[in-house]
Order: sequence, then C-alpha cells, then structure tokens
Amino acid sequence: MPLLLGIDNGLTVTKAVIFDEAGAALATARRRVPQLMPKPRHVERDMGVLWQQTAAAIAEAVANCPRPASEIACIAATAHGDGLYLLGGDRQPLGPGILSLDSRAGEVAAGWDKDGTAAVALDRTGQTPHASAPSALLAWMQRHDPDRFGRIAHVLACKDWLRFCLTGEIATDLTEASTSFTDLATQGYAADILPIFGLDALSRALPPIVAPDALAGTVTEAAARLTGLIPGTPVAAGLHDVTASSLGAGGYRRGVVAIVAGTYSINETVSDRPKTDARWFCRNGLRCGEWNSMAISPASATNYDWFLDTLCGVERRAAETAGRAFHAEIIPEIEAAMARPSTAIFHPYLFGSPQGPVASAGFFGLRGWQDRGDMLRAVIEGIAFNHRSHVDALRDGFAPEKVRLTGGISRSPLFAQLFADVLRMPVSVSDTDEAAAWGAALCAGSAVGLYRSARDDPRDLTALTRHYVPDPVRSADLEARYGIFTELARALAPIWPRIETLSEART
Repeated sequence: MPLLLGIDNGLTVTKAVIFDEAGAALATARRRVPQLMPKPRHVERDMGVLWQQTAAAIAEAVANCPRPASEIACIAATAHGDGLYLLGGDRQPLGPGILSLDSRAGEVAAGWDKDGTAAVALDRTGQTPHASAPSALLAWMQRHDPDRFGRIAHVLACKDWLRFCLTGEIATDLTEASTSFTDLATQGYAADILPIFGLDALSRALPPIVAPDALAGTVTEAAARLTGLIPGTPVAAGLHDVTASSLGAGGYRRGVVAIVAGTYSINETVSDRPKTDARWFCRNGLRCGEWNSMAISPASATNYDWFLDTLCGVERRAAETAGRAFHAEIIPEIEAAMARPSTAIFHPYLFGSPQGPVASAGFFGLRGWQDRGDMLRAVIEGIAFNHRSHVDALRDGFAPEKVRLTGGISRSPLFAQLFADVLRMPVSVSDTDEAAAWGAALCAGSAVGLYRSARDDPRDLTALTRHYVPDPVRSADLEARYGIFTELARALAPIWPRIETLSEART
C-alpha cells in the first residue's frame, strides 16, 4: 500500500504528515516558524527559515514512519493563502515572506474601494482586494519599496515556495492563482487584470498554473539530503489551505458550507458557476468549471486561544506541565455560564474583522458579579456570531443546507453544538486531526493515480462523522444575542477609527 506525504504550513507552525493509502496518519511532525513584526502592521517570516523548519519536520516524519521513504508515492503541500513570497532573477528570496495577517496595504485597499478599482476587480476577478491580497501588497511595495519591486522575477504563494524548495520548479495551482489575478470566467490569467492594479510590469512574473492534483516536479537531490526523501519522488501542485481543509474534512461539496474555525473565520461553499458579491471571494475550485466562494475574516478561534494564554496563562502552563488538558478543565466553567442568563457580549476582532482593519475587540455588558466563565462564554459565542455573519452571506447567494465544521474548537461537543444553535443549521464534524494535510495528500494520490480524483476520499466518512442539530430554545436565545452583537458593531463603526488613533505616536 503506497504512502502519501501532506505538508501543511500555517501562520505559526509547519507540519508534515505521512498517510497510508486508506488515509491513516502514520507519522506527524511539527516545527514552529517564527513570525517577524519589524513595525506595526508588518507580519513576515524568513523564507529560508520556513524551508529549513519544513524540511526538518519532513525529516522527522520520515524517520518516525514505520515504513521507508521509498514507499512515499507522491507529495503535495498546502499553506496559508494570500500574502506574498517573492523571488528575484537568481531564484533567491527577495526579503522575507509576507503573511496573510499583514495589514500594511490596508490604505491601498481602502483607496481602491473609494476610486472604483475594487468594483472593477470584483467584476473581473471575483473578489474585492483586501489588505493581504497579493494585488494590494504588490501595489504597496511599488509605492514604498520600489527597489525591491523592481527586482521581482517570480510572484509565489507560500506553498509554491515550499514546492519550489522541494523540486526547483516554478508554478502555482488553480486555487492559489485566483487570489488576485485570474479571470472570473476563464479561471486563467488575462492581459487586462494586472493593469487594474497598476501592476503591468509584473506580466512575466506570474507563475504557470496547473491543476492541484497535477504533477509539478520531483524531489531534487538537495531537498532529499535535507528531508530524508528519495530523489525523484513525484510532487503534485497542491492547493490553497482553505480549500485543502474543506476537502480533507469531507466538506468540499455543493449544498454544504465548510467552516474552518482557526486563525481565520473561514466559510466556503462550492458551485458550478461563478457568483460575485463583495461579501465573499469567488475563487477557483479544484478544477475548471468549479468555483469556491469563501467568506473570510481573521476573527475566529485565535481569540479563544488569546484569552486562555493571556488571562489564564499561569493555570494553562501548570496544567500542560503536569500533562493535563487545560481546555478540558475549563469547559465546566463555560457550561455553567451557558446555563444562566448573561449580558456579556464579545466582538472577536483582536486580529481583524469583517468591518475592516480598524475594528477592534471588546467586551460589552460585563457586570461585577460575572466571572471568567461568563467572559469565556462571550468569547466563543462571539466567534460563532462572526462565522454566522459570513454564513448568512453565503446563504443569500447559494442556499446551502448544512455545515461541515473543522478546526481545533470543533473537537469540543459543546462548541460544535453552539455552532449548530447559532447558525440554525445541522452541523457535522469529522474526526480528521490533520484535515488540510490530508486534503493535500488527496491531491498527491490523485496525481499518481491512486484515486480517481482528489475528491475520491477512501475513508468511511460516515463512521468518522458526528452530527449536531439546532436546539430551538437555545437558537432563539442566541438569535437575540446575535442581534445585539451586530447592532453594537454598526454603532461602533464610526468610533473604531477614533480608537485606532490612540495608538499613533505623539510628536
């Protein structure tokens, strides 16, 4: 039975997972990749360190796998979308990679909203540019770092850089190519799109586009020495991590909203025709003639992690040192808070929001007699409410009937039930620990003929899936709370920019 290697690179951790043909994970290894924040709104990382850490994770997985590397039939990577990874004419990195949490280009995107560029982009590319879109970041660089801009030879996404390090080949895949520069209808590049953003000079810098499950190179001798892989091992193109997570969790299908509750609030649904709206990105699906509409904001489970790290840090570290799961220990506090009335509301906008980069997080309705459980309840409800705002948009456009939920918090039945109650839709959760890596592995398996297509998941998804249905009483209560949540956001819209000015340096 052949093996498959899926590489999944997030915003802080890079992972390598070796699966057997049936989808069982045989070896998993992780490495942290440091983020660099040299100035406000700049979120970067060293591209060389990213590859070194990824290579180390692959080497560890290969070493710990009970079967030899020679049995790995194919490899594919997925990674965070958007952001920017640039190479010069010598195929070496042009400075650090820019992560999708970066917001330096916020003013560029805001300017395009005002002057009509965003509307043109929506019509031609299926999405309005945002702060971490390649289009906005490149336009920012053209204005503020023209020397670096002038040396750009290759514009890559994160997973394309990793695949280049494995194979030495320059390419991107259908899903990743559509983050800024592809024609909504043809799903390929078009000569008039770069000029929309004033980026005509980069017409030769965009990488060739291949299908996510097409072969895009083989492992080089140099990469093999670092990773323990066998030279010549096939490498598939791979795909954007949002699509990979949906695919790996069994949620990549029509009529379903696939939700990833992680660093980002990711909500997506597949269609057989393109439909545009400023509330979502209409991007390429796994193949031509298929589109994946994504409503996204950086406002999900990281708010919960921030609360645990910042306000429960001592207890969390003590529990983890003792080998206990602090998350499990704190659930009873949240359950108790959910069983009583609460006025506490939380906007989960610590790292961004659907309302733009200046919106900030905040608790409302806190009372002196409330405790940490009430605050935690408000945090996870706020996360679910933010997903609700995106899912409602997708319901307007596509009328999906059910939800497939993945991400760390989906493992908790309490949180999964909350999503069902907030969304007023049936929610299913699959027991897939590494959904994005498995999505990449499915593409690898399809590329070498192990599967008929990347959607030909060999696992028994019925046996792996848990189901949650909305509770009418809880849903009614949460509907009232959601109304206040959204009304507060509308009321704060003119105040958030004023709050943001408080962070400006005084001269």
